[in-house]
Amino acid sequence: MSERLQPAFWGGLFIGVLSALPFVNLGNCCCCLWVVLGGVLAAYLRQQSVPFGIAASEGALVGLLAGIIGGLIGPILSIPMHAVTQPLEGRFLDWIRSNPDLPNEAREALEQWSQQRGFGATAFMLSMVLSVVVDLVFGMLGGLLGVAIFKKNVPPPPPSPAPPPISPGTVEVLPPEP
Repeated sequence: MSERLQPAFWGGLFIGVLSALPFVNLGNCCCCLWVVLGGVLAAYLRQQSVPFGIAASEGALVGLLAGIIGGLIGPILSIPMHAVTQPLEGRFLDWIRSNPDLPNEAREALEQWSQQRGFGATAFMLSMVLSVVVDLVFGMLGGLLGVAIFKKNVPPPPPSPAPPPISPGTVEVLPPEP
């Protein structure tokens, strides 16, 4: 099992880190890009650890494991990222609010959004569960995609040995049948 967990861990770490980084995490808006690529990475690493091609089920399994790991790592890493970027977001919102050309509707929407930015324990657990579910599905799809992309060609089996040649003039004597 450890031969599957190591590629899944690296794929999950890829998913979790890129999903937690500010602005970089927006790549997941494009069909869960980082999650699919994490599954592809896990399948690639698993493929490289064996001398023959892996089955699609093996790629799906390491992609699924990578998705679960990434789904757990991403929300946990987003906590310190949010703590670091929250003051910058506040200053950015103040800068936008100070714009005299900002329509009143947009100003009211910004006020409502800034008041709802609190992140409680229930919302965190809900986001983690949702992240794990979504990441395991798309990680599994990435694992299948990785198997298709990085498929190793299995060498053909060796030819069967040919019977020894019979030289001309040699008569083969068969035993009599009873």
